[in-house]
This record gives sequence, C-alpha cells and structure tokens, in this order.
Amino acid sequence: MTNTMTSTVLISFLACLLLVNVEGQVGHTKARCQCLNGMVNHVKPLLIEKLEVYTSSHSCQNMEIIVTLNNGEEKKCLNPDAPFAKKTIAKIMKNQRSVR
Repeated sequence: MTNTMTSTVLISFLACLLLVNVEGQVGHTKARCQCLNGMVNHVKPLLIEKLEVYTSSHSCQNMEIIVTLNNGEEKKCLNPDAPFAKKTIAKIMKNQRSVR
C-alpha cells in the first residue's frame, strides 16, 4: 500500500511539473514583430553579411528588414520606407530574377 501511495504521489508531482513547464514556454517566437527597438535608415553595404525580409502577417502588421552585420552578432532593423532599403530590396529582386 505504501508503494502504491508513493507512486501515485510521485506521478502527480511529475505531472504538475510537466504542466508548469509547458505553460511557461513561449511559442512562435518568429510570429511576432522583431523590430521593436527602433530602425536605422542606412547601413554600409560592406558590413552586411545577411539580409532577411519579413512581409506583414497576421501576427505582425509591419514589413521588417533585418540586417546581420559582418561580426555575426549585431543585427539592425532597416526602415522599409528609407530609400536605402528600397534600393537594396530592388537590387536583390533584380539579381534573383536574373539568376532564374
């Protein structure tokens, strides 16, 4: 009887821990706006390692352009309305069309 009671208590405790762990996890981190700390209008092209463009979606109404710099750690959000961002996106789109 003691073993059954101990097993029941242990299973109940583990189930509670599992529920607390699942409840506290964040889901869909990519589904939220990422450019919340301001935007820049220009980045030196030589410093750009990677450029990511996220169109507006149901969870983030903004178009977001995220630039990873050569050091690999620093990321900046480009203002999509800035002339530099528009020219950069147009250039990328033109290069993609010519490759296909």
